[in-house]
Amino acid sequence: MEIYDVVIVGAGPAGITAGIYAKRARLETVVIEKLGVGGQIVLSDSVENYPGFPEISGYDLMQKFEEQARAFDLEIEDGEVIAIRDEGEYKLVKTDDRDYKTRSVIIASGAKSSHLDVKGEEEFIGRGVSFCATCDGFFFRGKDILVVGGGNSAITEALFLSKIVNKVYVAHRRSELRAAKILQERAFADPKIEFVWNSVVEEITGKDAVEGVVLRDVVTEERSKLAVSGVFMYVGLVPNTEFIDAEKDGAGFILTDERLATSIPGVFAAGDCRTTQLRQVATAVGDGALAAVSAERYLG
Repeated sequence: MEIYDVVIVGAGPAGITAGIYAKRARLETVVIEKLGVGGQIVLSDSVENYPGFPEISGYDLMQKFEEQARAFDLEIEDGEVIAIRDEGEYKLVKTDDRDYKTRSVIIASGAKSSHLDVKGEEEFIGRGVSFCATCDGFFFRGKDILVVGGGNSAITEALFLSKIVNKVYVAHRRSELRAAKILQERAFADPKIEFVWNSVVEEITGKDAVEGVVLRDVVTEERSKLAVSGVFMYVGLVPNTEFIDAEKDGAGFILTDERLATSIPGVFAAGDCRTTQLRQVATAVGDGALAAVSAERYLG
């Protein structure tokens, strides 16, 4: 079995950056990715806060990442990591079809969108319930839709959808948004976006497809119905960390020190899968660079 210097789990911004730095350090490196290069950011229609690119789609940005990584002959293989076993000097990274033996590991597996776990949600996924405006927005052209959430992702996607649909309602459980101020300003100025404050979705209704939602006001406890043809969820993230037994916080995000080392010697974590104050492409890139350098120093 070939022995790698570093196996990187995940080919998003953190993983690809870690791979570039590892290859520049002349480390034998492989990146394992189950869905394709890019991670969650490829679903974003517009990225305008990554330096050097005033505005670019997430897909196009990650294509540039991949082109640069391929220029360094970074090995990227398809596979889903199901377990990482610490064998002391070496780690065994187990995937759904083969094992990798390595001296160090960088976990950059990212996170996926949270679900609301309300009645009708699972039933109508693909029939009106979506987690990706860029992927599915076209199907709601001229219709009324609901975006659930109040962070950057929710408001960014609401602005994108307002260019396509007839009306965008944004339901947020608080009375103010958490999104960046510039996004708030744009959303408040958009005549096609209407906010439903202090409200949560209790049920998604319809027959063959979504026809509406039941909302509950968290202040008054009053319930109301809203007729919409689509519901787009942006209510948080769940880390993809179930395959590793490193120390985690209560939500499952991996705990790291200032070098991005986990509780397992030789295993590092970078990007959205770890406990951090900010999850952006720029911070993922920084994490990837630091994790690779930390792995290099660990290997001596």
